[in-house]
Amino acid sequence: MKFTLSWLKRHLETTATVDQITEALTDLGLEVEGVEDRAARLKDFTLGYVESAEKHPDADRLRVCQVATDEGVKQIICGAPNARQGITVVVAKPGVYVPGIDTTIGVGKIRGIESFGMMASERELELSDEHDGIIELPSGEVGQRFTDWLTEHDPAKVDPVIEIAITPNRPDALGVRGIARDLAARGLGALIPQGTPVIEGTFDCPTSVTIAEDTTDGCPVFALRLIRGVKNGPSPDWLQDQLRAIGLRPISFLVDVTNWFTYDLNRPLHVFDADVVKGDLRVHRAVGGETITALDEKDYTLPEGAMVISDDAGVESIAGIMGGAHSGVTEDTVNVLVESAFWDHIQTALTGRALKINSDARYRFERGVDPAFTPDGLDHATRMILDHAGGEASRPVIAGAVPDVSRAYKLDTARVESLVGMAIPADEQRETLTALGFALDGDMAAVPSWRPDVQGEADLVEEVARVASLTKLQGKPLSRPAQVLRPVLTPMQMRERTARRTAAALGYDECVTYAFIDQASAALFGGGTEATRLENPISSDMSHMRPALLPGLLQAAARNQARGFADMALFEVGAAFHGGEPGEQHLMVSGLLVGHTGPKGVHGDRRPVDVFDARADAEAVLSAIGAPAKAQILRGVQDWWHPGRSGKICLGPKKVLAVFGEIHPKVLRAMDVKGPAVGFTVWPAEVPFPKAQGASRGALHLSDLQAVDRDFAFVVDAEVEAQKLVQAALGADKALISDVRVFDTFEGGSLEAGQKSVALTVRLQPTDKTLTDKDIEAVAAKVVEKVTKATGGTLRG
Repeated sequence: MKFTLSWLKRHLETTATVDQITEALTDLGLEVEGVEDRAARLKDFTLGYVESAEKHPDADRLRVCQVATDEGVKQIICGAPNARQGITVVVAKPGVYVPGIDTTIGVGKIRGIESFGMMASERELELSDEHDGIIELPSGEVGQRFTDWLTEHDPAKVDPVIEIAITPNRPDALGVRGIARDLAARGLGALIPQGTPVIEGTFDCPTSVTIAEDTTDGCPVFALRLIRGVKNGPSPDWLQDQLRAIGLRPISFLVDVTNWFTYDLNRPLHVFDADVVKGDLRVHRAVGGETITALDEKDYTLPEGAMVISDDAGVESIAGIMGGAHSGVTEDTVNVLVESAFWDHIQTALTGRALKINSDARYRFERGVDPAFTPDGLDHATRMILDHAGGEASRPVIAGAVPDVSRAYKLDTARVESLVGMAIPADEQRETLTALGFALDGDMAAVPSWRPDVQGEADLVEEVARVASLTKLQGKPLSRPAQVLRPVLTPMQMRERTARRTAAALGYDECVTYAFIDQASAALFGGGTEATRLENPISSDMSHMRPALLPGLLQAAARNQARGFADMALFEVGAAFHGGEPGEQHLMVSGLLVGHTGPKGVHGDRRPVDVFDARADAEAVLSAIGAPAKAQILRGVQDWWHPGRSGKICLGPKKVLAVFGEIHPKVLRAMDVKGPAVGFTVWPAEVPFPKAQGASRGALHLSDLQAVDRDFAFVVDAEVEAQKLVQAALGADKALISDVRVFDTFEGGSLEAGQKSVALTVRLQPTDKTLTDKDIEAVAAKVVEKVTKATGGTLRG
């Protein structure tokens, strides 16, 4: 469903902006799919003034014009019959794209004379189909943008076009007035009253209408009126502008009227050329096999049971879907029959599907058109035709009767809170329903005829809630009845399960190894002492309790490599032991990567695993179990890790959450594992629990302001850790500095022995205003000061 802002304002008195309107529409359930800025395509066109227009020396129909523009006087050759001296025109300079001809203007030669642009017609700017001459404006300054002139003098031509998605339950929103009614109920303006025009017919309609007895369920009411002596022709500019804006091509006034009311009031209509119709009209079901040439100039064979309108000569219209070409109006039509009928949605859908015709009328009748508005719709169309095309109207002919769709439901103002969870005052609920067209009588709400979707008391609650805005709904935890059991898993068990699922999701295969290992393997990992020795082991290679999970994973890797499986990713969740007494154990999660990553193949990212793979996976597990993001990486790991390719993830120097790195080569040799091999170990119990556990994570805070990156290079002693520089830089301004990363280290060259250069990228993320150069320089100075104080380093020149 498309409409323009000015079209909406025919029904809604409002000062709301397009953004406010679109936001409200989506919130009301009429989701905005897009807003077309029609002024954008014309932004490069400017006004010019023709100072002279001389005949082209080599072409009778061309004129060489000297046109004053914002870039001075330009020579433009034009073949329009109205190109002459003294008129204000619309100019497309070289480089401007002209949408109506799909061409970008350039400098060219026409019969040997250069032309520096073009003077545009309305069709070339897609403003209308007029192309007999260039645009002549009654006013305007040279160099003024054409869009600015239109905004001031003819804003409908550059109105934004709003497109919304209509759900099947809201047929009333297929008319602009229905959309305006929703916005008025929300409080974005006042719905402009719309009366029903009184048409005093001066003669009886000579064409009668009958509805076959077996057809009343498909067409309960049919209204018809003859208007004689009309003058059909082009529609008024405002009508053409509105139709063209939503993608409809203006045809003639009588046809445009039916299309306009289809979108304006959701009232599909049809017009017959009365001089072509033979005899009276009859609404009936097709026998099957009849043929008709429709208005789309295609031939259709009607299925049995299809709803049709016939005259004495045969079928003239496919009811509720499309009229026939034979009785369609033309520019020569002087007597017209205007039809307004109500067609059953199921019958319309069945016929449309069988014939594979998709029309605006079918789309609306399928979803439900207001049956009570059928006679009024005829009056509205008659009034517009009389006002713009003249003529004399007959008294209406009405076959059948408007179906009674009246119904009322009890309004229980307390149900909104019980069903939706929103506390809305009773008076506000009543005001909302009244604004939507419901008639309230005590605690009963009568449903308007244009709302077939309201079928019960719960629908009244839905109307109140959506107008009040469901964005105001606040989440509240459900009460826990006494008989409902509490969670049976402890927080640590939940953490263990999360770690297991995370490791599996990362691509690891879970292992379950024995808790007993041989003394030599245990000694490699800090165990193998008397405290963990078994008095009665199962075998000699299961003599000690495992001090870590990695020994079992390495043994599993060795067995797999012996069987030809070189690449693997293994993990285990379980307990390790530092003593033989109760409580002398600790839960850990360990992972082991051996060999290469990536699939085999020409294009596979196949490379040896490295320390950064282990670090990434360790951080992923920590993040999943709720570790804080402020953890830091330090040196000082156990000696079964490679000393230069490992680290520990800590909250302070003593709170170790995890360790990762490359397995020491001597350990690999002892365990008979062929490298490369990297791994990690996470201690879930060391990760602090949040002080107040909630059902969800905290809010995500993002800033719309542009972040700024600044690079620094510091010369420090070679023994200074890069992490020390990172921490110092982070502390320079905790409000603005969101991240600090090391992107380069360098030794040698011009640096003295025992020194190195560490390069940092510091990201500044403002939250309340855009940073100025002065702000950035102030933070940069603090960074240098902090790093210098913490490390003794100097800024590299």
